[in-house]
Amino acid sequence: MPQATVRLRFWGVRGSTPTPQVENLTFGGNTSCVEIRTADNESIILDAGSGIRNLATLLMKEAAGKPISTQLFLTHFHWDHIQGMPFFAPIYGPKNSVSFYTGVTGRPLQETLEGQMAKPYFPVDFDQVAAKREFNTIEPGGHVSLGHVKVIPFPLNHPQNASGYRIEIGEKVIVYATDYEHGHKLDTTLRDYAQGADLLICDAQYTPEEYEKHRGWGHSTWLNAVQVARDAEARQLFLFHHDPSHDDQQMMRITEDARMQFENTTSAWEGFVAVL
Repeated sequence: MPQATVRLRFWGVRGSTPTPQVENLTFGGNTSCVEIRTADNESIILDAGSGIRNLATLLMKEAAGKPISTQLFLTHFHWDHIQGMPFFAPIYGPKNSVSFYTGVTGRPLQETLEGQMAKPYFPVDFDQVAAKREFNTIEPGGHVSLGHVKVIPFPLNHPQNASGYRIEIGEKVIVYATDYEHGHKLDTTLRDYAQGADLLICDAQYTPEEYEKHRGWGHSTWLNAVQVARDAEARQLFLFHHDPSHDDQQMMRITEDARMQFENTTSAWEGFVAVL
């Protein structure tokens, strides 16, 4: 097997709320968290849903007491995308450092994250954790360079706003576009930023039939995700942000339906590793 240059792992794929039920064991029940590992073994994290807790366990084991440095990009601040933050073990280590990024404007990033762990919601205030923390808001049209990695945010149509991310690592491109609703002027923006993606991770919470009852809720369908992948000429599509009511059997049916429209489609599941 050739040496991997980029590895992407899904730590949480569920939308809205965790679903720790036996009928969801195949695809998983943790909320949004995706990790990218570069050839240098640098860890870039997308969102801090409940799946980030298991990622933290791995990072701590790998570090074996050595300092941990991570980069965490948040799409927005709805609960299912930040609820794992208080249980992200590296933030409690005094030798560790975590850099937080967002493309969403509004309240200051540090203030927003501190509010989640303020009394009486959590016994440890966020401003008291031991790790060194940096807070960065990426201005519209801007990007972040992390060595050979370039991370570019772009706006998505979602209540209270959200950002997608185009991650360029050499010639490889990963696009993370969870939590958006189609039928908006930003549809063109998504397609532009997803152009030529090797991996496109796309909101597909609803079936087309379910969507008719959920217009305005800020999420899309597997059919729209397929259309985006085709229009953007993406190589591989991962359906993401699965609805809490979709058990493994329904997820398999959705995957089959989507593959009839775009062959290289997979419904993301916890633990799956994509190699680029």
